[in-house]
Amino acid sequence: MNTRIKKGMLCNHINPTRLISPESLPADTAFQAGDVAVFEVLEIGKHTQLQSAGRNLSILPGDQLMCVFGTRYATNQFEGYIPAQIQDEYHLLGGGGVVGILESTHTKYEKEGPTRLKLIGIAVDLKGQIINTIRERKHSIKKFTGKEAFKTKVILSLGSSMDSGKTTTAAFLGHGFAKKGISSAYIKLTGTAYPKDKNLAYDLGACVSVDFSKLGYPSTYLSSEAEILNLYETLLAEVNSKNPEFVIVEIADGLFQRETRMLLQNPVFMSTVHQVVFSAGDSLSAVHGMETLINWGIMPSALSGLFTASTLLIKEVKEYLYEKQDLLFMPILNLEDLSLGRWPEIQRGYNLLQA
Repeated sequence: MNTRIKKGMLCNHINPTRLISPESLPADTAFQAGDVAVFEVLEIGKHTQLQSAGRNLSILPGDQLMCVFGTRYATNQFEGYIPAQIQDEYHLLGGGGVVGILESTHTKYEKEGPTRLKLIGIAVDLKGQIINTIRERKHSIKKFTGKEAFKTKVILSLGSSMDSGKTTTAAFLGHGFAKKGISSAYIKLTGTAYPKDKNLAYDLGACVSVDFSKLGYPSTYLSSEAEILNLYETLLAEVNSKNPEFVIVEIADGLFQRETRMLLQNPVFMSTVHQVVFSAGDSLSAVHGMETLINWGIMPSALSGLFTASTLLIKEVKEYLYEKQDLLFMPILNLEDLSLGRWPEIQRGYNLLQA
């Protein structure tokens, strides 16, 4: 086996006994999320690097990559799925080493497209079983009870869409906690495997920072509700070992994304939440995101996100929410406010509609 195989972040510890060539597999072989395989780079597209466990690895045509099959939902990048059968070509859907078949692309990446791959072989263990990163960690997954959430205070960081500022909000909220001498942890509960978000949160002050990929998941897109709740319980148990006063839990993408909506409309999940901070990219998404959450019975404790960089957008949001919705108590926090720990509603529970 090629000793220069470049491994994606979920494959660092994996050393397969052998590879099964695609020619040796039945044509109708159906891969599963987390299945490990080795691919040859055919053509470089959007992704020019592969995130390994330690650093970004530059990749070129002819390189061999060890990656995992998975899905991706990213409105500003790629939508992709695991193929139902063996294909002549595959696509690198995420820089962490998630591979599938591209379904749709944001127009800004249409010209360059995805990095194209050819399947060399499926990684198998001593028993001849396909190595699967999710199955490897199955024994570590705890069944959801909600008990771990009540050992701390969970703050959800939500956004109106991808790139609305929810990760930055979460990280700077943790930074403000650290400045106040308050211990906080960070969890990225849903999304596609990539370490940037959890690294930012840790660098800015979280005492511990983890995400779903730690449990072998290349992505949470199309995972069942039970799976995500079990991930929530398991990751909370891990960070609770540090006894944080708060745990900031980020849920990827916008309110209408499948897993986000599923969680927010689950009363058992929401009963474990102390507070919600909602981030939006502009005034319209801030206002209508608030209206959506209120319709779902959720009252955020604060607004933040990209729109807070503009005085005019903040003014528009205030005019609507304060005058039209009578939400005079609603704080709008920019990065400075978050970083300095200015959270007037920090002890308020999220569901003021039922208070």
